[in-house]
Amino acid sequence: MKYILLLIVIIGLVSCGSKKTQSNATISWTESQLLDTVQYQTFQYFWEGAEPNSGMACERIHTDNVYPKDDSHVITLGGSGFGVMAILVGVERNFITREAALERFQRIVSFLASADRFHGAWPHWLDGRTGKVAPFSKKDDGGDLVETAFMVQGLLTVAEYFKDGNAEEQQLVKDINQLWHEVEWDWYTKGGEDVLYWHWSPKHGWDMNFAVGGYNECLIMYVLAASSPTHPIKPSVYHKGWTVNGNITKDTTYYGLPTVLNYFEHDDAPIGPLFWAHYSYLGLNPKGLKDEYADYWQLTSNHAKIHYKYCVDNPKSFKGYGSKQWGLTSSYSMKGYAGHRPGDGDLGVISPTAALSSFPYTPDESMQFLKYLYTEADSLVGQYGPYDAYSHSVEWYLPRYLAIDQGPIPVMIENHRTGLLWNLFMANTDVKAGLDRLGFLTKNN
Repeated sequence: MKYILLLIVIIGLVSCGSKKTQSNATISWTESQLLDTVQYQTFQYFWEGAEPNSGMACERIHTDNVYPKDDSHVITLGGSGFGVMAILVGVERNFITREAALERFQRIVSFLASADRFHGAWPHWLDGRTGKVAPFSKKDDGGDLVETAFMVQGLLTVAEYFKDGNAEEQQLVKDINQLWHEVEWDWYTKGGEDVLYWHWSPKHGWDMNFAVGGYNECLIMYVLAASSPTHPIKPSVYHKGWTVNGNITKDTTYYGLPTVLNYFEHDDAPIGPLFWAHYSYLGLNPKGLKDEYADYWQLTSNHAKIHYKYCVDNPKSFKGYGSKQWGLTSSYSMKGYAGHRPGDGDLGVISPTAALSSFPYTPDESMQFLKYLYTEADSLVGQYGPYDAYSHSVEWYLPRYLAIDQGPIPVMIENHRTGLLWNLFMANTDVKAGLDRLGFLTKNN
């Protein structure tokens, strides 16, 4: 298998707790080898690091074995949605066989079919041993439509990959479509309102009251809700709810670039954390994607470029920030989990997923960061790729990973290299119909 011998050697050098006999700086890397390596390592989070019964992604993996509580059995729906796409990367990159991937997908889909669902939507977390809901918070113990959307995005991409395969593969596609058809997207309008709600609980009803509107990471939820062949939303739910009656277009300019859409919640800096440019776009291709509100390639590319320019400018004078170290997004920090972003949300913490998952938007700038990690800072890289976050200002990092941060890395790098996941997801006939229903133009129409 291509590069596997090299990868095994590299992993031995950078894995957590290993005694280094050679620095990565002495390895003569090509850019292709760097990309292969980081894709291989982050893919392994979802392959060898998976929860064994369900085959799905653990919410977190701490290679120092220090956990706030015993949650090794907790699996994450959104991270697993990213993970099934990462497994497809593994097949295409010859890290695993197609047959091995099929077996894993069969296990995942079977588990999901019997797991707790709430009007077709899965919760944020499940117990991987039983399929029962693991509450994310006191009232967040029911359906989570956003996490469900991330899972469905991944499953539909898998279905496209296997749809012309053998009998076993076509059965997998049927099973995925059954799950897709059972999600009651229209239920989550809370009785017919022109907006989608994030949560519903059989114990607490709509108490969390989180209407999803204004630009953030949730565009894919509205696209899938409009694409459903069984429980679709009306277009007005998108045009009134998601866009906040058109106010989503009230953009501004930051670091000389238009933000394209209104990020609403941040008055101190008009831009959000970089995962907003990743989660919805693992399958949804922003290249050529336009509607009456935005050019989504300009939106996502400018988002990444603004983060780069901000870190180069480094207005808070944090140690390390610059052309080789940039990108802020929600991740671990020395103060716990935090929503890192330019402005008040900047704590001096770099989250590697931010720049690495932005490869399609900022290929040169992202490559600078990748080279930095693997040739100058290999202590920040472990068994499953770059650790979740670090800060040179306070000399802090921990050998820990989160599924939602590792998952976008191999997927978005593959979209940069070949467009694999974009091409698969955008070929889905239901998705095409949903985008058309909402008035989107794509590069193919």
